[in-house]
Amino acid sequence: MFRAFGLYTHIRANRIKSVLILCGFVVLILVIAYAFDLVAIAFSYPNGYLSTGEILSLASRRMREDWIYAVAFSLTWFAIAFALQSRLIDAATGATLPGPAEQRRVFRLLEPLCIGVGMPTPKIKVMESEALNAFASGLHERDASVTVTTGLLARLNDRELTAVLGHELTHIKNQDVRLIVIAAIFAGILSFAGQMMVRVLLYSGPSDRSERRGGGAGLAIVIAVALAALSWLLAILLKLALSRRREYLADAGSVELTKDPDAMISALKRIEDHARIPDVPSLVQEAFIENPSVGFSSLFDTHPPIAARIDALVKYAGGNPDALIETPVSGTAPSFAGSAPGPWGQGSAAPEDSPWGPRA
Repeated sequence: MFRAFGLYTHIRANRIKSVLILCGFVVLILVIAYAFDLVAIAFSYPNGYLSTGEILSLASRRMREDWIYAVAFSLTWFAIAFALQSRLIDAATGATLPGPAEQRRVFRLLEPLCIGVGMPTPKIKVMESEALNAFASGLHERDASVTVTTGLLARLNDRELTAVLGHELTHIKNQDVRLIVIAAIFAGILSFAGQMMVRVLLYSGPSDRSERRGGGAGLAIVIAVALAALSWLLAILLKLALSRRREYLADAGSVELTKDPDAMISALKRIEDHARIPDVPSLVQEAFIENPSVGFSSLFDTHPPIAARIDALVKYAGGNPDALIETPVSGTAPSFAGSAPGPWGQGSAAPEDSPWGPRA
């Protein structure tokens, strides 16, 4: 079912896995709805009137009716988020239309790539920041946009910038932006529900809590909190699972478009250690071409390390590990001559440990 031998079959297999992961989010929403039923029943029967088993059984029966409310709430949240996501992203990042010179340069590099994949040219936006970063937004090809920072435009030459644009264009073509937005909305719903449950328990009052120490109510509340915490943690991990591998696929897609793995490697080297943009929403950070980790563990990283991405381009795309394009080529059209070997090449097969996913 998930057997893959080239870039396009890896993309197809990744889409199937993504659908399964999104189904996991739906299950988590139902789990946290069940946790709310547990809390509601525990507060409805004080003084240990019901045992824990009876509360769990009653919550299960209530879920047969209450699941529709959880789904309706989620769909309403989705509708609002889908309608406003583009405006919220622009407001949060301050992205605006570029100046004439910036518009001409980016459009000149972006249009040939779009023609190559047969899709409309996305809108071009610029974000005022010294950091080197870029991201794609939009739920459909017809309303997609590519945003680049002023620092990226100033520091990258045309070959490197073309590679970055190819990376973002691949995200749009593979519908990664839509999946990331959906995953972020799911995670937001679960986070909001979990925080609301904690607030209800904290502000229920000492007398209310003391009344439920006996019987099964207290244990039921503990189980509900544990389910809510587990759902929130799994939602974050599922969201990250959607994000990490897509960066490898977008790097590969850029090389497929430009036939220039060295430009992608050089761009990643320049971006590394210069990508941090503080005070932006997590949804935008996850869409960046690079989102440096700040935690104590790589478990919650949204992107694979730059070194791992470069190693993949060297091993599977025939890139030069020491590639760093020093000579600016701004003002000249990028050359897409040549071809790059790799798992997306004709007749080649990805090894078992390919970063684009296992063969089976």
